[in-house]
Amino acid sequence: MNKEKIIAIIPARGGSKGLPGKNIRQLAGMPLIYYSIKAALDSKYIDAVFVSTDSEPIANTSERCGANIIKRPAELAKDDSPTIDTIFHAIEFLKHDYNPSVVVLLQPTSPLRDTHDIDRAIELFVANDYSSVFSMCEVEHSPYWDFKFDNAHLKPLLGDEYLKKRRQDLPKVYRQNGAIYISTVLDLYKNNDFYSGNVVPFIMPVDKSVDIDNEIDFKLAELLIQETKDGNQESVNR
Repeated sequence: MNKEKIIAIIPARGGSKGLPGKNIRQLAGMPLIYYSIKAALDSKYIDAVFVSTDSEPIANTSERCGANIIKRPAELAKDDSPTIDTIFHAIEFLKHDYNPSVVVLLQPTSPLRDTHDIDRAIELFVANDYSSVFSMCEVEHSPYWDFKFDNAHLKPLLGDEYLKKRRQDLPKVYRQNGAIYISTVLDLYKNNDFYSGNVVPFIMPVDKSVDIDNEIDFKLAELLIQETKDGNQESVNR
């Protein structure tokens, strides 16, 4: 792999209406943000890990977990602040001392994404002439069976012909799972986003694609992490 300076940026603002304080809330014995920091620090390709935050408690917790801190201005930490603006702020902040070539965006709300996922996604990105990589998973409920209301009447979203098909006969559909986004700095500025028409998907299993947005997501992630810990412990004890 050609050596480029690769950094991970973990955006973690203090405000969260859906689940207040979620980024440093204890999840299976560790702060939620720990899982993303640890996964990035253990990557064999990432040169440095940065947490962008407007919150002193998040900054302190992230430093204890081993991350570098970028202090995010308040105007970039609002409910409607675009994530890409936070990324640009981080790049500009680091430009003179670090000058990264590739950015790996890791959202702290994806604690089940691990180092192996990150490294495989980076390898996929480097091996292909694409502007970005998104992590994705197969959708749990196919949109081919979805409906919409049209003048108070229920109508199939994508056509009647799909309603009589078995689930396994429907076309496979994928969604972004929010775990990993990768792009070069040049492409980020060119496209003003991680998304462009030149994207390669990195497919992850559904059980590693929990994106914590509410209490149910949090409990599900905790259950899955605990099951993994219990499984690892059983292997050690054998």
